[in-house]
Amino acid sequence: MRAITALLICFGMIMCCLSSLAQTSSSVPGASASRAESAIETPRSPSFEYLGRLRAEIGTRTLVENGPQGTRTIVQIVGGRFEGPRVKATVQTPAGDWITNRGDGSYRLDVRLTLKTDDGALILVTYNGIGQTTDAGASLRAAPLFETGDSRYTWLTRLQAVAVGERAGSTVSYDIYALK
Repeated sequence: MRAITALLICFGMIMCCLSSLAQTSSSVPGASASRAESAIETPRSPSFEYLGRLRAEIGTRTLVENGPQGTRTIVQIVGGRFEGPRVKATVQTPAGDWITNRGDGSYRLDVRLTLKTDDGALILVTYNGIGQTTDAGASLRAAPLFETGDSRYTWLTRLQAVAVGERAGSTVSYDIYALK
């Protein structure tokens, strides 16, 4: 009896599989070719709008070693400037970077700073990213976000930016782009 039950179950599974195969092979001619074409379609590449260059001078470093998240380095930002086609501003203090040193030798950036535009608006800039030490200083990649209540700059609050930068000595500089 068990053998007959097992045979019936196997027969039922084989019939289900054959039925599924028959349904997919009997679809409309050209439909599978259309699906194949869309499956290999190249994704749309993002475009970028240049927002400007941020240059910042760094000051003292405070090291908090061997914490539960790893070693932290708190870096003071003592000043700087943002220059772009639509925004010109000075970095205000206090500002800083709360770095987490990672086991693979890279480090996680956690930056908070305020820009004061030449026409008086205040813009909070926060960003996370990854840094790696180089022979010249550091290679930096980040994703800035902007916050402001000033209606002249609310367009900044609706975008995601990406930044490519470096540290050389006590100067950090980023080229910042809006991701379109």
